[in-house]
Amino acid sequence: MTAWLQPFLISLIVVAAFIACYVGLQRDPQPHQVPIAVTGSTLPGEIQQALGNAVTVHPSSDAATARLALERHDVVAVLGTAAPGHLKLEIAGAAGASTTSAVSTLVDAYARGAGAHVTVADVVPLAKHDARGLAGFYLAFGVSLAGFVLGSNVLGLTGVMRLRHRFVLLIGTSAAIGAVGALVVGPVLGATPAPLAPLIFVLALLAAATAFTTTLMGAVLGPIGLPVTTLLLLTVGNATSGAVIGADLLPAGARAVSALLPPGAAVRGIADLGYYNGSHLSGPVITLALWAVLAGTLLSLSPRLTRRRAAIA
Repeated sequence: MTAWLQPFLISLIVVAAFIACYVGLQRDPQPHQVPIAVTGSTLPGEIQQALGNAVTVHPSSDAATARLALERHDVVAVLGTAAPGHLKLEIAGAAGASTTSAVSTLVDAYARGAGAHVTVADVVPLAKHDARGLAGFYLAFGVSLAGFVLGSNVLGLTGVMRLRHRFVLLIGTSAAIGAVGALVVGPVLGATPAPLAPLIFVLALLAAATAFTTTLMGAVLGPIGLPVTTLLLLTVGNATSGAVIGADLLPAGARAVSALLPPGAAVRGIADLGYYNGSHLSGPVITLALWAVLAGTLLSLSPRLTRRRAAIA
């Protein structure tokens, strides 16, 4: 009976979780402490009071400093006074349509109440061939999926290939996945302006993190390991990555895990490389490397742990 029940229940859980994550998170996204720079002496306080917890206002002494913060991805928009009764909102289209749309809506609501007119300018626009800003999401999802397939296949080689050879296969193929993904999205499709070599590195780390984690979960948890990995990385990880719905618009629980899971870290790294000169690249790279290294270390220890448990039994 268990042989029938386990795949039945796992399939239902996976489909329910997938739909709940991807559809549920898009039902009613609400901005939460979206960082914006505001210039002027009194405008920062007025904006923070009017918009409340929806934004985090970064007061800026002048427009040039605020623009620099926008170009470094320290904030997602800059608001200032262009003339009496006229506000200027500068946005980073690269921050994602959901985030910039939310900021524009909030500022428009404030302007209507204040009797002011708003002019919007996109100073960090998306690449020409990524009009909807989804290239990073599809890139991270595709590389994650390839890493999952790689890990699943290597798991099946446990009885016929030595551990060190499996490690070489995981590392080498992860590097190849990163190279193919970067070449297709960059030079072939022109969907990201990210420099090729650093992009290959980030994508290879994502593939390695996913592949090593998949192999580890399968080795330690057995038949249920792959479904658990599917739920954790492919479903929750990609749904909360911040690429489709901006991280600042996600519910609290999703925001908490967004940057900690490999897909979310990779999406941030891809955006930083493509649009913000890698200004915050270290965090995503460290996260991805930790996933790959820790999973690899635990995988190397798993045969000893298995033998020890068998000896104790």
